[in-house]
Amino acid sequence: MTQTWFITGASSGFGAAFARHALAQGHNVAVTARRLDKLQQIAALAPGHVLAREMDVTDPAQVKEAVQAAEDRFGGIDVLINNAGYGIVGAVEETPEAELRAVMETNFFGAVAVTQAALPMMRQRRRGAIVMMSSLGGQLSFGGFGPYSASKFALEGMTEALAQEIAPFGLKAMIVEPGAFRTDFADTALRHMPKIAAYGEIVGGTRDFASAMHGTQSGDPLKAAAAIEAALANETTPLRLPLGDDAVDAIRSHGEDLLAELTKWEPTARNVNLDLSETAA
Repeated sequence: MTQTWFITGASSGFGAAFARHALAQGHNVAVTARRLDKLQQIAALAPGHVLAREMDVTDPAQVKEAVQAAEDRFGGIDVLINNAGYGIVGAVEETPEAELRAVMETNFFGAVAVTQAALPMMRQRRRGAIVMMSSLGGQLSFGGFGPYSASKFALEGMTEALAQEIAPFGLKAMIVEPGAFRTDFADTALRHMPKIAAYGEIVGGTRDFASAMHGTQSGDPLKAAAAIEAALANETTPLRLPLGDDAVDAIRSHGEDLLAELTKWEPTARNVNLDLSETAA
């Protein structure tokens, strides 16, 4: 069945790969980015099946107009992929408040805005799926990635509730948590914060890793697109879909650490209830 995919941040990386995959499957695609000229290569692949729109996810008017244009052109959105976003490298103290607010505006509030714009029509049709592109950094964090992870933690928390809210309408929500994939993320989508000497050794390894990984990532964005479509087509679509060996290994290890810590501190955690016998006396 022909679907319509609406993809934010589609000018490169994951977004462009998702669009190419969807077109290869015979789907219609609405692609958006802040610069329309960067969408022309995708639009040229199948002009009759592509709607390209200039859209900044932090601009409510552009968001509403782009969603409505996709509805008018293709008759509805079947798969919404909130992919637009960028990263920050720097310690919490190194990150100015303006930068922290900006990354939240794009990575979190932008995804919320697009979701809220598309949901009424998806809910009326009682079909469709919403995909939130998070990261392995949406489940755990490292020194130097705190502000970025904060935006993804917020996105995942909201989506966990969203999935429960829209399920009665026949809709799905899925969080995708990629590791390192061969995209331009580490090159053009990472903002490096001003350095504070005191954090040189603490965050230096994170900065070096972020700078060195461009062009060396093992993940294939087109295979990620296929994995997402397969998960959405399954009757038991997962709430969270980690992608890549590094994501699976890191998330599993983090989960095991959480369980071990919970077990260690469980007696203390449980020993906080009111002593009703003393209260009554």
